[in-house]
Amino acid sequence: MKKIRILGVDPGYAIVGFGVLDYDGMRFEPIEYGAVLTEAGTPFPERLKAIFEDIEFIFDKFKPDCMAIERLYFTTNQKTAIDVAQARGVTVLSAARRAVPVSEYTPLQVKMSVTGYGKAEKKQVMEMTRQILGLAQIPKPDDAADALAIAICHGHSVRYS
Repeated sequence: MKKIRILGVDPGYAIVGFGVLDYDGMRFEPIEYGAVLTEAGTPFPERLKAIFEDIEFIFDKFKPDCMAIERLYFTTNQKTAIDVAQARGVTVLSAARRAVPVSEYTPLQVKMSVTGYGKAEKKQVMEMTRQILGLAQIPKPDDAADALAIAICHGHSVRYS
């Protein structure tokens, strides 16, 4: 069975979590994970540029077949929502520049896929992510663990023939 390489992304503008997994329809293999960081106080356009450049580097280095990203939902802070949406946009742009398909998943879908329970606590999702990937420890920062969970969700959603 052919392996696919999945880039999972947990969008943000201070911290963008990412996780790269190979998946053959049965088993996930973690390739790399981490976070793109931008400093508070940096002008916002410069933060977007830094995110874009780092995501471009990740695409160039790992050459994912697809990208999975968390669908945004905000009910309270509109400024935060707009800023995260802009940061998410530059990430999606990197995929579009390479014709890499992008799939979106809600937090509920990710929780269901990783734990089997849509109301799972964050710690449960992180522990199941660790177990599914056979890692010794829960990935840090939390945003990287979230990105890996999003990638796992995508792997479980892909049809293999």
